[in-house]
Amino acid sequence: MSTVHFPGETPAYRAARDELLQAEIDLRRHVEEVAAKRRRLPLGGPVPEDYVFEEATTPDGAASRPVRLSELFTPGKDTLVLYSYMFGPAMERPCPMCTSFLDGIEGSAVHIQQRVGLAVVARSPIARVQAFAHERGWRRLRLLSSAGSTFNRDYHAEEKDGSQNTIIHVFVRREDGVHHFYSSEMEFLPAVEGQNTRHIDLMWPLWNVLDLTPEGRGDDFYPKVSYG
Repeated sequence: MSTVHFPGETPAYRAARDELLQAEIDLRRHVEEVAAKRRRLPLGGPVPEDYVFEEATTPDGAASRPVRLSELFTPGKDTLVLYSYMFGPAMERPCPMCTSFLDGIEGSAVHIQQRVGLAVVARSPIARVQAFAHERGWRRLRLLSSAGSTFNRDYHAEEKDGSQNTIIHVFVRREDGVHHFYSSEMEFLPAVEGQNTRHIDLMWPLWNVLDLTPEGRGDDFYPKVSYG
């Protein structure tokens, strides 16, 4: 299949690699088909209220301002991607998995925002969220606190006992207001054995890079907030 050959490869390697190459082509096609089906979703429900979040106005989060969901849309763009970060007020530190994911989104944020609005919301007070962002070196993510609203509970980012869920949402703005469009619901399905739920893997550089290697993801590797 491929006309590309690498130094020292054997015919057995090339045959196996060509078989894998066809599988990769098939996977790409399927990913594109799923994305097209996602884009064809009908309009979701209108948001029940114009939720009010807190956004820091100083680097340490000591001062903040209220901002409504409808104000998070980038001027001239009618789509908003909103990530619910597992960092509740009872948590000593934020979720390591979410943090790893947001490390990757931080690097891509300026590019994403050329097409859509982008924000991250956590249940902890904004000063606490901002302090961790400063520690992490995040400078491009728009960070919000939902401590004063029912957004997390209404959109399944928080359970009745206060435990947090990670979920990524897409909202759209139309003439009659803001509507829900999409959320990563695989998180709430029973996990396939050995796969976790992997509901945001396609957007996560960590797993996509490790999936290229002979070691793979490993059976028990999970990212940490720090490795010191």
